[in-house]
Amino acid sequence: MSVTLIATVTALVLGHLAPSLAASLRQYGWYRDWLSWLDTRFGEASFWRSRWGIVIALLPPLLVVGLFQSALDRPLLGLAGLLFAIAVLFYTWGPRDLDVDVEAILDARDPLARRAAAARLWPRTGTASLEGGALAEAVFRSALQRWFGVLFWFLLLGPVGALLYRLTQLATDGIDGDQAAPAPALPLETLRGARTLRAILEWPVAQLMTLALALVGNFDSVLGAWRGAGGASLRLETGFLGAVARASVNSELAQEAADYAHDGQEATAAAVLTAADLPELRDAMSLVWRSLLVWLAALALFVIAGFVN
Repeated sequence: MSVTLIATVTALVLGHLAPSLAASLRQYGWYRDWLSWLDTRFGEASFWRSRWGIVIALLPPLLVVGLFQSALDRPLLGLAGLLFAIAVLFYTWGPRDLDVDVEAILDARDPLARRAAAARLWPRTGTASLEGGALAEAVFRSALQRWFGVLFWFLLLGPVGALLYRLTQLATDGIDGDQAAPAPALPLETLRGARTLRAILEWPVAQLMTLALALVGNFDSVLGAWRGAGGASLRLETGFLGAVARASVNSELAQEAADYAHDGQEATAAAVLTAADLPELRDAMSLVWRSLLVWLAALALFVIAGFVN
């Protein structure tokens, strides 16, 4: 567990201190080529074109990483395994830094540039929106895909888990940002299977993100939005995260208005919030950072408990 915490913090710091290194290393052209080769290799009635076909794409790279993970666990008192874990987590994180993309939206000087910057928070097939609630949802959706999904499965399975989530996400979405999509158009049944696997991987992550958000934000608002959007059901859907994001951001803005509105000066409070530049986006990013800190704090408590025992 301590290895996991060290690897997580190191990967975060490296991503911020060396963004050019991160951009150059987080390339998945090999995965695009691998999927293209599979698609040309297998015919219509093959296993590849079934709902389980994505297993063929995932198994070889996961097996390689798993063998390295197992072989490097003990040498040099675990130092080799730690370095390998840091390398894999750093590679699968992102691929773009979420806070950098959010800052690019805020720093854009005209609507066209701002919309172009906002497009980096949407799937390749989606349409960017500058509406406050939509931006809040996009921030949390991106946080799940770039940070929390990788981190959760890294915590459970180590480097294999981080790579499993990233490759599954890439097979269904492609890659965010300016790079070319690593995945060609998958066969329909293969794509359905990949989406099902991705839903299985993301559902517990979205639930834990909601819990962290309830702890750092308004608990009642988060709980109400979570229930209203079907988060309490066992359906493998993560749409409730968007509703929770909107509710949390609205609560944050309401709290800010209450802080400004002193001695009955509600008009002044409204004017301050209206003048703010995309306040929903700023608050959404702040909530994401606070949620990540809750995850890291919980992980640190497990590490401390392990040392005490």
